Amino acid sequence: MSGEYIISADDLSVGYEDPLIEHICFNLREGEIMTLIGPNGSGKSTILKTVCGHLRKHAGIVYVDGKNASDMTPDESARKMAVLLTDRPRPDLMTCREVVETGRYPYTGRFGLLSEADKAAVNEAIESVNMQDFADRDFTEISDGQRQRVMLARAICQEPKILILDEPTSFLDIYHKIAFLEILKKLTAVKKPAVLVSMHELELAKKISDYTICVKNGKVFKSGNPEEIFREDVICKLFGINRELYNEYYSGL
Repeated sequence: MSGEYIISADDLSVGYEDPLIEHICFNLREGEIMTLIGPNGSGKSTILKTVCGHLRKHAGIVYVDGKNASDMTPDESARKMAVLLTDRPRPDLMTCREVVETGRYPYTGRFGLLSEADKAAVNEAIESVNMQDFADRDFTEISDGQRQRVMLARAICQEPKILILDEPTSFLDIYHKIAFLEILKKLTAVKKPAVLVSMHELELAKKISDYTICVKNGKVFKSGNPEEIFREDVICKLFGINRELYNEYYSGL
């Protein structure tokens, strides 16, 4: 496996008790965004949870920065990889700043005390998602879109080389979807993490993708660059829709 790739999967097989999707392969360099698209229940989240180590893989290897991810300690993995899943956290009596600060725990040692450098990283992350005016607000009292930006700031705080996001815009209105993805694009351009993200919004996925994997019926249906994937014939087959409906609703994709 070439060391130029930040994260790679080699013949990965994922699932719970039994394999759900097999023969998953990809390579991502720094600053690249890979999107996963496909019908509900096709296994996009399962792939992401396996790549980040939340689920045990059935076969294959995930390489992180040239190293077998299975050989990494939890702290080592947390310094390389930040994860934002679909679970909606509801921390009691925590401000937005305190939620973001938890992203520094891989660096703070067993007592969790923040140094001045840690505090500076927290402030920078909060500013990068434009949440400085809400930093001292209770996390449970802000909107879904604002919470999602706080959780992205928490991930940024880890200073990861890899960012894994599972449907990060699913519960947001169109304004907050675009705002979130604009922040993500800027982060990728400046900080250069490799980003793996599952999405339902095809028009937005097309705009941010460098590489896309289509998942359907327990297999990788197709993979490639946006020009190869976001085409009428591919999308119709992937989601099982006829071309008339596609042309009526998605002809501008």
